[in-house]
Amino acid sequence: MGQRILTAGGPGGARIAYAVSGDGPPLVYVSGWLSHLELSWALPAERGFYEALSDGRRLIRYDKPGCGLSPAADEPFSFGQELDTLRAVLAAAGIDRFDLIGISSGAAVAAAWAAEHPASVSRLILYGGWAFGPDVAAPEIQTHVLGLVRQHWGLASDLLGNVFAPDADAGSRAAFTRYQREAASAETAAAMLLTAYRTDVLDLLGRIAAPALVVHRERDRAAPVREGRRLADGIPGARFVVLPGRSHLPYIGEVEPLVREIRRFLGLPVRRRGTVPALTARQREVAALIAAGCTNREIGARLGIAERSAEAHVERIRLRMDFRSRAQIAAWYVATAGPE
Repeated sequence: MGQRILTAGGPGGARIAYAVSGDGPPLVYVSGWLSHLELSWALPAERGFYEALSDGRRLIRYDKPGCGLSPAADEPFSFGQELDTLRAVLAAAGIDRFDLIGISSGAAVAAAWAAEHPASVSRLILYGGWAFGPDVAAPEIQTHVLGLVRQHWGLASDLLGNVFAPDADAGSRAAFTRYQREAASAETAAAMLLTAYRTDVLDLLGRIAAPALVVHRERDRAAPVREGRRLADGIPGARFVVLPGRSHLPYIGEVEPLVREIRRFLGLPVRRRGTVPALTARQREVAALIAAGCTNREIGARLGIAERSAEAHVERIRLRMDFRSRAQIAAWYVATAGPE
């Protein structure tokens, strides 16, 4: 399965990058804190989750302004900008009725949209989210995390990788740590996190008319399960499902039960696990050298082949894995090979 990268005109003059994968009725995905459309497609675990959602649906994801492939807007990041960004993507994609899924801090954005635009949302799915950000963590913890992100982004991304994905293998965690730093600057990451901590959509929940599924992992280390229950309690008729597990990222840990709940709610059949693309031994050698920062000339010299042969290997890797960049190849290699 492949994904297409497109752009939309966003708030504050920003160009918003969005990705489309799969076929069928539209399913719009509001991500959590940080995202990167290219690198997320390179990480096997995350890509597998999106492919599972794309099977029978046209999945539409996007990077917020200042995040991933979307340049920053000429205005400060805010919750209102999040809604404007979603509106811009929907307009560019040409859809006016769709299923909507919000993940982590994106759950509040999705809930607010569903409350304010009830005619547009067919079904609403919220995972690992909250309605009132100040209660997600104690004030002193929020202050500490924000300070760490602003002043020591490298250390913070490593710490948050452990909080968000304690069940990840070493390779996936190393790749996710790197992914966070490449998705956004420290200033942008802190602004987005501050917005998530200040989110308050409690008064909107009662206006949601769409059938809603709220899912939360029992021991989620980033967002306590009580916040998921509070979210569900506020939405008329919402179904609340607690799954085992402690990882906040939906594609880490026990993923199949989560995918099964979402697909069942959408009326989709149980999905058989897809085939994961693999590389030949020589292609893996090339991928390792790309991850080490080598140019095609340097790869050729290291492997004793011509530069054009190295270039051909890189092109075949891109086609086989549906990658657009060398950064994706490097991210995939780190995720599958583990930290150095």
